[in-house]
Amino acid sequence: MTEYQQRETFIPCSRQEIIDLCLAEGKLNELEASQFRDFCEILIAYFHFKFHRYLENIKANFAPFNPETNQDINTSISQERTMEQALIDNFVEVLEKANYTYLSKPRLVKAFTEKSLFDLKTAVDFSDFERVFCYARGDIHQNTLVKKWWRKINKQVDIFEQVILLIRFKDEKHFANKSLKIENLKFKPGKIYLYLYKNLSKADIEFIFPNVKMSMTWKDRILFGVPAIGAGIALIIKILPQLLLIVGVIVYVTLGQQPIEEIRVKDDEVRNITPLLITMFSLVITLGGFAFKQYTTYKSKQIKFQKTVTETLFFRNMASNTGVFQYLIDTAEEEECKEIILVYYHLMTTKKLLNPRQLDELIEIWMEEKLGKKVNFDIENTLQSLEAIQGKLGTESELISLLKRDRDNNCRVLPLEQAKQIIDNVWDNAFQYNSI
Repeated sequence: MTEYQQRETFIPCSRQEIIDLCLAEGKLNELEASQFRDFCEILIAYFHFKFHRYLENIKANFAPFNPETNQDINTSISQERTMEQALIDNFVEVLEKANYTYLSKPRLVKAFTEKSLFDLKTAVDFSDFERVFCYARGDIHQNTLVKKWWRKINKQVDIFEQVILLIRFKDEKHFANKSLKIENLKFKPGKIYLYLYKNLSKADIEFIFPNVKMSMTWKDRILFGVPAIGAGIALIIKILPQLLLIVGVIVYVTLGQQPIEEIRVKDDEVRNITPLLITMFSLVITLGGFAFKQYTTYKSKQIKFQKTVTETLFFRNMASNTGVFQYLIDTAEEEECKEIILVYYHLMTTKKLLNPRQLDELIEIWMEEKLGKKVNFDIENTLQSLEAIQGKLGTESELISLLKRDRDNNCRVLPLEQAKQIIDNVWDNAFQYNSI
């Protein structure tokens, strides 16, 4: 099978749309079309049951690491490690079934260096994390308005339609060693956090990390600093006489009367302490007021940046923590069903025998024609899933698979009526509590 590095395995439509597209081709007569719908219905129900088990296992293993649970769960260190590994294994398996693409740490770091739409300088400390897993799906381009200096321009931006992030923070000792107060942290050390975002710019992925640090870019620092310097120079010119007076007093106390004549400060001004105190007080007030004004201006700009980022991410956040698992399970179930329906339909309606490579190419061409998008279809895993569905026909004792391969690796599927019976038999034996 051909592997396409620039193509995603995600199928950009619903399973119901896939079913309708198959039937719209007219290759099935009225009876076959009805049977095909029945087959798809029972197949979807079967996979819903199958993936529900994934969800229950993930939720059980996530319990000790859930930051939203205040109740401590009594587990040993070895139990926690076992549960964490089981959680990660199931999480990654479901992500792959949902056709998400893994974003490695080097790829994330590279994305962090790209210019953000928020025009902020950011930093993410990966040493705070025990584990980091980031996956994305829907690699597309989107036109958006971007502010450039005093005007807004239309710019094409590379975005991910969905991004899922799982991180586990290190324990409290790590943050204590960094001289950070635990109560001031925005997260709980040792816990696992999950985030699901939609339509996120590739250059803005760092903003979904809870430990991201934001600061002004050099452009904003210059725009902030130049007016401040100009105002400071004007202030110094204004208070220069008071400064000379204070310098004169210091010189008079330390060196005597002669040097103060050279800086043109009168002797009676130096001796009179009341005006001096008033001058010093007014100078402190003036300088303090200027410093406070510059500080509040800086903080206001910083808050404005944070507000923009928070509001933008708020509307792009789809779920967090346990909500991510529930959404992900539903998505994986949807993808698995779409792939199996496509394989079964094309094997059923194609008159000639097809090996996996030929079948893979046929389905990819079909999707490009019907959906207008090139997809890297995951043929081998789908064939294995079909082969794994085994049941009995009637009173026969032998387990029969929905899909079989001959010696030449050509693939065949059971006719619709038999395929329905096989899945129905699988359902009948899903629970076998009665040993009689």
